[in-house]
Amino acid sequence: MQSPLKASVIISTYNQPEWLKLVLYSYGIQTDKAFEIVVADDGSTSETQQVIDRFTEESDLDVKHLWQEDHGFQKTKILNKAILASSTDYLIFTDGDCIARKDFVETHLKLKQPNCALSGGYFKLTEKISQTINEEIISEQKCFDKHWLLAKGQPDNFKLNKLTKIKFKSKLLNYFTPTKATFDGMNVSCFKNDILAVNGFDERMQYGGEDREVGERMMNNGVRFLQVRYSTICVHLHHERPYKRAESLAENEKIRSATKQNRTKWTPYGIKK
Repeated sequence: MQSPLKASVIISTYNQPEWLKLVLYSYGIQTDKAFEIVVADDGSTSETQQVIDRFTEESDLDVKHLWQEDHGFQKTKILNKAILASSTDYLIFTDGDCIARKDFVETHLKLKQPNCALSGGYFKLTEKISQTINEEIISEQKCFDKHWLLAKGQPDNFKLNKLTKIKFKSKLLNYFTPTKATFDGMNVSCFKNDILAVNGFDERMQYGGEDREVGERMMNNGVRFLQVRYSTICVHLHHERPYKRAESLAENEKIRSATKQNRTKWTPYGIKK
């Protein structure tokens, strides 16, 4: 008998079927399987549908695929739809280019606290290493192994500490990191009620800080963000960002400035119009 679902993993994607295939595989081998997957698809072609269908057939996990027509970058809209479609009270947000370590869901669930959100991080793989990742490497967890990565040419720097498996070390690094705990859409979790209480994502926003803004409204509404970037581990596959535009970045910054200045909690441009 399958245990009751404890979380919904919301994975945003857009036309990266090969990356999504690897990401879904990483969720198929999680140590805690009491979660559903909600793929928030911002207008991908049928290749992405095929990847999801194949994974759904081969996996025991519940998978929902939400799709909307491609009208440019509308990630905030599809994420709001995914929030409504989720069937649990705890949401883990990530992207379709972030491979989760096998204890990713288990760690988010162990660390969750009432009236709090968990702010995770990610470790960026080089383009060369990203191209070598396959299901076998994920199954053997080599892409989370510092020594394997260094042997493959990953630069040796402090950021490799993000891959630590030592719990005491990760707690220490979480405590001392100068990086603020924020809503980073690649690796963050919260109670569904807490994001509904601020009306979800602001759908005016395109690429650039759209995830941070919803987190800022949640903070204004009393939700505390906890730093877990060295505990909840995922690696980010390299890709270009053709949707990064100066105009939308400037517009997003105006919205975020108003949110901070006015201590805004609710957006009229979110889930409820």
